[in-house]
Amino acid sequence: MMKNVYSVGQVNTYIKNMFAQDFMMQRISVKGEVSNCKYHSSGHIYFTLKDSAGTINAIMFAGNRKGLSFPMKEGDKVIVTGSVEVYERDGKYQLYAREIELDGAGNLYLKFEALKKELEEMGMFAPEYKKRIPAYISRLGIVTAPTGAAVQDIRNISARRNPYVQLILYPALVQGEGAVSSIVNGIRALDALGVDVIIVGRGGGSIEDLWAFNEEEVARAIFECETPVISAVGHQTDTTIADFVADLRAPTPSAAAELAVFDYQAAVAEISGKAGRMNRALQQKVERARLKLEQYQTKLQYASPENKLHEHRKYAIDLEEKLHRQMEQNFMEKKHRLALLTGQLEGVSPLKKLSQGFSYVADERGKAVTDAAKVHVGDPLDIHLLHGTLKANVTEVFDNE
Repeated sequence: MMKNVYSVGQVNTYIKNMFAQDFMMQRISVKGEVSNCKYHSSGHIYFTLKDSAGTINAIMFAGNRKGLSFPMKEGDKVIVTGSVEVYERDGKYQLYAREIELDGAGNLYLKFEALKKELEEMGMFAPEYKKRIPAYISRLGIVTAPTGAAVQDIRNISARRNPYVQLILYPALVQGEGAVSSIVNGIRALDALGVDVIIVGRGGGSIEDLWAFNEEEVARAIFECETPVISAVGHQTDTTIADFVADLRAPTPSAAAELAVFDYQAAVAEISGKAGRMNRALQQKVERARLKLEQYQTKLQYASPENKLHEHRKYAIDLEEKLHRQMEQNFMEKKHRLALLTGQLEGVSPLKKLSQGFSYVADERGKAVTDAAKVHVGDPLDIHLLHGTLKANVTEVFDNE
């Protein structure tokens, strides 16, 4: 019986054809750790892909370098997509890479950095677009899972700081399929409702768990939201795209509640303190105004026409009293002098003499007769008495000489 004998080349060609006809081998993705990585001057990259069960040689030709978006190095965990073929000359199969991406978190990190750079260049992280978080709110919107530590922490902190703030929860998916649209719908719904502030977040987790908050749709929903948004994703060390776009980043959901909800008791104490200071300031101002008013009143009284009129009136009264006293004094002096003169006058008064029995004799012309020598017998005379007048004729003249 004749044996079929094949050359080495024929066997290698056969095996090569088998690989070429296997559809899976023509489009296969293999993950493993990079070792023996060498960048050739021609642009080709030679490396070995290994895991705990084995190794496989791999090559990426220079023409496919566009399928590599990061500087691959020794130890990287990667997923290589390409085809497995046989190199006829050596009779060895190897992986011909068309695309290489980091496996798991490494690949997500690259996506994160790429989106971060893109959105930053678009200005979505710019400070001028950040809205101010109100100091005092009455309604707080929350986009997070209805169960879990995040919403409970926010409730506890809010109740402790201000039990009068209304909390409105939009129960959203925060990871897995449908999480992105759920978060976006929650942001838009609360924005339309008109709450004062929105907290968007969840508890901690791996980068895969938090990935919904690194999606562009969520970032745009936060950026376009009219209501101020506080991001509270994961723990303090976790950073997402949502943190960069939000108006304010809180390291944890608890911290977000602290930032959004004002402390009622502290606010009351502050208001009371300010009211006290305002009252004291007002009292001091009123007191200063009162003192100034008194000063003005004093000045006005000093310079007042009414005051001057009062002084002049008083001066006039004093003058009037002085005039009355002077007139009374003058009157008394005149009266006294009049009495003296009256006494003197009475001493030489004809009436006084007449009252004592003397009479006043006048001739027919009314001239007083004082000398008997000037009167002749038969001359008519008028003899004036104290009471009445006598008509007489001279009958005899006596000369006392």
